[in-house]
Amino acid sequence: MKKKSNGKWNQYLIAGLIMTGLAVLLGIIGFFWTPYSTTAMSATEKFMAPSWKHWFGTDNFGRDIFSRVMKGMGTTIVIAAFVVLFSGIIGILLGAVTGYFGGILDEIVMRITDAVNGFPSILLALVMISLLGKGRQNVILALGIVFVPSYVRIVRGEFIRLRDADYISRARLMGVGKLRILFVHILPNIFSVFWVSVMIGFNNAILAESGMSYLGIGVQPPDASLGKMLSDAQSYLQTAPWYALAPGLTIVWIVLGFSLFSEGIRRRT
Repeated sequence: MKKKSNGKWNQYLIAGLIMTGLAVLLGIIGFFWTPYSTTAMSATEKFMAPSWKHWFGTDNFGRDIFSRVMKGMGTTIVIAAFVVLFSGIIGILLGAVTGYFGGILDEIVMRITDAVNGFPSILLALVMISLLGKGRQNVILALGIVFVPSYVRIVRGEFIRLRDADYISRARLMGVGKLRILFVHILPNIFSVFWVSVMIGFNNAILAESGMSYLGIGVQPPDASLGKMLSDAQSYLQTAPWYALAPGLTIVWIVLGFSLFSEGIRRRT
């Protein structure tokens, strides 16, 4: 049974690595090179079906959809990475301090996180964007703030669980400083749990960014965005279904890849 279980997590991990690796690779390449210009329009090549010349077809402006998917994929992944980095760092710091020390700071931070969690995350992000303005920087800031409470709770719970462990008590008796205990003795031991949360958060960030771009408040034209492409394509579902199919399946591919990858890590640990 153990070998079967090990084989199972290995399959998830390998499939996730292949899918995410391909998405990240194409996204990185898209920042430096695409088969066609992502902004050049052609009146004679509007709504061309997928072919060897245009693998994913062309859109209502005659732009190559595959090139725009490459660029949009990179944009979405980079935004999601910055969201997770921003919210993860703040979540680790707040969760570590509140979980280890407790007290009034813990009460204040937990009440704030409860208040934030009381609102749907995407709705709260929309409110923040309406205050901050459109653009990718504000999307990163808004989603980063919205995602902080989930990381705070996870890190806080792990620090509460480990702060009275035997090896931590021995470290205190040896005179080890509190900062060293927090970030050298405890923090490395929560990464197996925290990493899965990061992968889930990455997926949520991808979906949230795509949704906000779909609504027109995320990445702004002429920059390519998977969500904006879906929004533009909804009027042409019957005449040019490939227009919506390409960005839609790309979002599914990225999310599924990271989900399989995180599941493999979870089963491994």
